[in-house]
Amino acid sequence: MSSSITVGSAERPLRVAVVGSGPAGVYAADILTKSEAVKSGELTVSIDLFDRYPAPYGLIRYGVAPDHPRIKGIVNALHKVLDRGDIRFFGNVDYGTDLTIEDLRTHYDAVIFATGAIKDADLNIPGIELEGSFGGADFVSWYDGHPDVPREWPLDAKEIAVLGNGNVALDVARVLSKHADDLLTTEIPDNVYAGLKNSPVTDVHVFGRRGPAQVKFTPLELRELSHSKDVDIILYAEDFEFDEESDRQIQTNNQTKTMVGTLTNWIAEQPEDLSELKASRRLHLHFLHSPVEIYDDAEAPGKVAGIKFERTELDGTGNARGTGEFVDYPVQAVYRAIGYFGSALPDVEFDHKKGVVANDGGRVLDADGTHVPGLYATGWIKRGPVGLIGHTKGDALETVTYLLEDRENLPVAEAPAEDAVVELLDARGVKFTSWEGWLALDAHELALGAAATEAGGSHGVEVKRERIKVVPREDMVDISRDGVAAQV
Repeated sequence: MSSSITVGSAERPLRVAVVGSGPAGVYAADILTKSEAVKSGELTVSIDLFDRYPAPYGLIRYGVAPDHPRIKGIVNALHKVLDRGDIRFFGNVDYGTDLTIEDLRTHYDAVIFATGAIKDADLNIPGIELEGSFGGADFVSWYDGHPDVPREWPLDAKEIAVLGNGNVALDVARVLSKHADDLLTTEIPDNVYAGLKNSPVTDVHVFGRRGPAQVKFTPLELRELSHSKDVDIILYAEDFEFDEESDRQIQTNNQTKTMVGTLTNWIAEQPEDLSELKASRRLHLHFLHSPVEIYDDAEAPGKVAGIKFERTELDGTGNARGTGEFVDYPVQAVYRAIGYFGSALPDVEFDHKKGVVANDGGRVLDADGTHVPGLYATGWIKRGPVGLIGHTKGDALETVTYLLEDRENLPVAEAPAEDAVVELLDARGVKFTSWEGWLALDAHELALGAAATEAGGSHGVEVKRERIKVVPREDMVDISRDGVAAQV
C-alpha cells in the first residue's frame, strides 16, 4: 500500500463504509471498532454507517412484529453501539442512487454491504397471482409502518391461510388473529391499528409441509401465540407424526424437545368437542400440508376463494413426501411466509439463485470468482436469510476478520476526509439524517405515545402507549433534521 501517510494511522484512519444499519451492519461496525488491532492502537478506523431509511435498525424496525417479546432488548443493544459516537450514521441515503460504488471507492478504503433481504421468496403454484394472495414480508412492512409501502392494506377476509412454519409466519398469523386493541401497547402506527380494528377475521390457519418436530420457529415465538386474548389455538391429531429423524431431534435438540412438548401439551388440553371453545377468533396450526393451488370461484373470479393442499408424510429422514391425498380449505386470503430473498445491488456481482452477493466468507467476488479488493458483505445479503439475529454476530466477525487480514492490500481512497462525503451528499441535495436526528425522531415518537397516554389512551381504549411510530418518510426526515437544527 503506497502512501506518504500510513493508512490506519492516527493521521489517516482506515475509512470503512457499512451499507445497512440493521443488526448485521451495526455488529460489523462494532466488532471492527473492538478488534484487537484497534484496541491495541495498531490500527485506527473511521466508520460511516449508511441506510436507505431515515431511521436506523433495519429489520428490527421494519421486519419484526411490534409485539415481539425481545425487540426492546435488541434495540437497546444496537442503540448503545451507535450512541458511543465513534460510528457515524447517515440515514435516508440510498446506495446506487444517492451514492454509487465509485463514490464509496473514492471516499473509503473498504465497503461492507449489510443490506439484508426484504423481499418474499417466490412460491410457484397456480393462483399465486390472485387478488388476496400476499407476501408475508409485504404485510410485515405494512404493519411495521415501512415508509415505502401503501398506508392501507386489504383486510376483508374472514378465513386466512398463512403458509410457512418459521418465525415470520407466526408473526403474521399472530398479528392477523390478535385483536387490534391488544396491540396498542406497542408502537403500532395509527393507520395499522385502524386497518386491523376493522378486520372481520375469525379463523387464521398456519400450514407447514413437515411435522411438529421440523418447525423452524422458536419456543419464544410459539409461546407468544398463547398470550393473545380471545383467540383459541386449535391443533389436529392427524398432523402429529414423528419419524426416526424426528425422534432423534427430540432427544438431542433441546429446542425441538421444548417445541414438541409445548405443542403436544396444547393438543392434550384441547377439548374433543371444539364447539366448547368460545373465543371469537381461532388460530389453527396444521402440519404435513404442502400447498398445490390457490383458486377462485365463479362468484368472485380473480379473487382467492380457497387453497388446495396435498397431505404429506415424513420419510424417516425428517423430510416430507406427498401421499396423493388432497384437501381443500375455503379461505379469502393467503399469505406466503416461506422465507425472504435478497435483492441485487448495483455494480456488485449477485447470485440470483441464492439471493446473495457473490462472496467467499464475506469477501465479495467478481463474475470470475475473484475477490474484489475492498468489498465485503455480511448478514443475510452474504449468507442468505437463514438463522436468527444472534447468528449475525458470528457472521460479522468472519467478515471483519477477513477485512483486517486484507488491510495492507486495500485500495487507497482518494478523498478519505470525513467531511468529503458530507459535502458530496449536500452538493447532491440528499436530505440525509444523522444519529442526532434519530435521537430527535426517537424522542418525538416517545412524546406521541406519552401524549396519547395522558389523553386517556388511544382510539377510546385506556392504555399506556410507550411510542407511536412515525410512518411517512418526509415526516421522519423533517423531524430528524429539524431536531438537529434546533440544537445548533
